[in-house]
Amino acid sequence: MGRVQALLAIQKIENEYLLFGVAGLISLVAFVSLIFVPAVSSFGRIWEKAAAGFLSLIVLLALLCLGIAFGLGFVYYYDEIVNLLN
Repeated sequence: MGRVQALLAIQKIENEYLLFGVAGLISLVAFVSLIFVPAVSSFGRIWEKAAAGFLSLIVLLALLCLGIAFGLGFVYYYDEIVNLLN
């Protein structure tokens, strides 16, 4: 019975949410594999690894803030962008 309920719950999720979830997961995997792991593995001491991990998280926050700012700017100025392209 639990499996059927899980399948019904998945069917209620709309496609956009699934696509955004998959895109977020791919972005997180890319961040970890391309930024976090090389930064942490570059150092030998524990405190250096912790500092590199912390600074990598700061980079993640900066990228998130930039993405949110660009997205909000695009939504806010969408009409002007469309008029400019036409």
